[in-house]
Amino acid sequence: MNIRRGMLFSIIALFVLLVSACAAPVAPAAAPAGEAPAEAPAPAAPTAASSGGLQIPDVMEGKYNVAFVYVGPHDDGGWSQAHDVGRQYVEANVADVHTAYIENVAEGGDAEQVIRSLARKGFDVIFTTSFGFMDASEVVAEEFPDVDIIHISGFKSNEANFGNLMGAMEDIKYLAGMLAGSRAKMDGNPKLGYVATFPIPEELRLGNAFALGVAKTCPDCKIDVRWIFTWHDPIVEKEAASSLFDSGAQVVMTGADTPAPAEAAPEGKWGITYDYSGNCTIDACLTSMYWNWGPVYARIVEDSRAGTWVGGWEYFDADSGALGLYGFMDGETMQPGVADLPAEDLQLVNDTLAAMLAGEFTRFDVFKGPITDNQGNVILEEGVSLEQLDLDGFAQFGSPCTTCMYWWNENVTAELPSLD
Repeated sequence: MNIRRGMLFSIIALFVLLVSACAAPVAPAAAPAGEAPAEAPAPAAPTAASSGGLQIPDVMEGKYNVAFVYVGPHDDGGWSQAHDVGRQYVEANVADVHTAYIENVAEGGDAEQVIRSLARKGFDVIFTTSFGFMDASEVVAEEFPDVDIIHISGFKSNEANFGNLMGAMEDIKYLAGMLAGSRAKMDGNPKLGYVATFPIPEELRLGNAFALGVAKTCPDCKIDVRWIFTWHDPIVEKEAASSLFDSGAQVVMTGADTPAPAEAAPEGKWGITYDYSGNCTIDACLTSMYWNWGPVYARIVEDSRAGTWVGGWEYFDADSGALGLYGFMDGETMQPGVADLPAEDLQLVNDTLAAMLAGEFTRFDVFKGPITDNQGNVILEEGVSLEQLDLDGFAQFGSPCTTCMYWWNENVTAELPSLD
């Protein structure tokens, strides 16, 4: 797929400095329904070989060998654990495959050494799961053309053995917004909050998707924003969530990785968590918007072994099976704060989710007009959708996007973040 090619013209400078998707350690929890247990089996036995102080696992003869590189602990309860559950899914569901992982890999030179060492060891496929691993992945892929390297969340590809992979989490945040709006309306408090990480298109895209969902069930609701400039600081995340609750928010959603909004929620208020289905463990959590990487990883590994995988720009929607809304997927039970919401609101969520899973409702339907920003400007006319470049880009960062993503939906009370 070439839909992300335009990213090459956009936000390179800020992304390289800011983004690495990971999460702070919390206790491990149950895996999504249908996946392997969240408690990961031990990685392949390390050898004396090391790179950057990290042990490099061995390949297994007679197997197709797949390695995963994590920026945080494999059991962090967030971003890296979601990827590790995906690794376990591959091990359990793809025949004659051996998987291994290396965790706590620093970005930059250390990552390049680790990825190169895995390629030298003989791994056939390497998944690198943090934005800051992108350049290192690109370099090693050129050195080892017979090794397939898939980078998560980036935008580079050599259209051969190196490509990127990401998904439309805006689909799920739109649904979570419907739940948040319904809860706030039912509680009689139309104030909501959003803990945002960095002022990049992804965060405005996901925040706006949430806001558009809120408007479906609570037209009078308003959303405040706190910027935290980190993906994984539990103290800062909890402080930001508490600040939003203290300022009157009834429900707080996060773009970061720890379950801070649910943990910080006072009695009678609610949080929405992110990344990993197992982090929505207390009653104050309404839902989690989570990744289910296993089926996508399994498909890529099978294609790689068959020699049919070609590195490109893959951006999947909910019909991939790789995105989930906790409490609404097969085998899951709604959280207490959701189960008693009005039947018509739950029906709207269920119907929209069903359309998403059937491929009948995508990110371009989430961002379909009419949409007006909080300054009164018409962003999209009736029936007009954003394009992929608009979802991905800021014109201020050099993107050739037309409408772009530097705007807040009309129900967001915050000012736009500075891009200086």
